[in-house]
Amino acid sequence: MTEKVKKPSRQKAYTLLVEVGRKEDDGLPKNATGGALMIYASGVDEAEAVRETVALLKQADLAPLDVTGYGTLEERLAEGHDISEDEIALMQRALDENSVVVAQMTPFFGDGPREI
Repeated sequence: MTEKVKKPSRQKAYTLLVEVGRKEDDGLPKNATGGALMIYASGVDEAEAVRETVALLKQADLAPLDVTGYGTLEERLAEGHDISEDEIALMQRALDENSVVVAQMTPFFGDGPREI
């Protein structure tokens, strides 16, 4: 009997900031003008992580307007980003679950963003 050797995953976790506009049933506060989501998403490259994230947000009745990619954990560390253990755990969760993890949602109001 031969055992299958599992190939190492090519997936990496990417940090994305997604700005969203308003859409009916989007879950944002009634008087918000839009919002921003800090997201960790897995993908073989950043483009795949962005595509999967946008598709998932659209299924969740959100209206993605713009996505800014900040790279992988290694790329962010190389750039000198201060990354908490909690953030690293969320990145690992995205990898383990091959998923999109929304870490924070900040609605925008006329006088600037407020955390919820």
